[in-house]
Amino acid sequence: MSEISLNYHKTRFLTSAPNIKALPEDSGIEIAFAGRSNAGKSTALNALTNQKNLARTSKTPGRTQLINLFEAEAQCKLVDLPGYGYAAVPEQVKRQWQHSLGEYLQKRQCLKGVVILMDIRHPLKDLDQQMVEWSVSAQLPVLILLTKADKLSQSARSKQVKMVREAILPFQGDVQVEAFSAQNRIGIDRLAAKLDAWFAPNFG
Repeated sequence: MSEISLNYHKTRFLTSAPNIKALPEDSGIEIAFAGRSNAGKSTALNALTNQKNLARTSKTPGRTQLINLFEAEAQCKLVDLPGYGYAAVPEQVKRQWQHSLGEYLQKRQCLKGVVILMDIRHPLKDLDQQMVEWSVSAQLPVLILLTKADKLSQSARSKQVKMVREAILPFQGDVQVEAFSAQNRIGIDRLAAKLDAWFAPNFG
């Protein structure tokens, strides 16, 4: 398989959908971005694509209640999933979203990888672990990005990455862990390289 390198700066917004039924045709390759409402998903997408407002960042976590799709290249889509675990959302909405999330991970055939974002200072909360578990049980490879890495010193950062790498061993899936900071552009190259590898089958 030839190595490919996509130009993520060309990524454009495609569509928003309230649930899996409203998504476009299940074809090509999709990579999903998931994480708690304050983990910095939109910020990471904007940093990857070098576009300030591609994914809407909000001062109020939990605003994204839709599945947002972005096209990096024909048949190569990045999917911004609604943030989970934010208290200000009504319980019913939470349950509904959890159902949609599980359905998306289990049933979407073109989903080929999941990027799970966690604040490096508070990683692996219950819902994060559930997300890793769901992804592994759906036999999807996972890249965990420990965001806001600029908030820690180099040694504290390395310690957290090592701790998370050890903590996820029991999940026994294809799970990689990297430090990430949109602010200092830490880990952006590794994220792009992982996405390239996941998208590569599209290019035969």
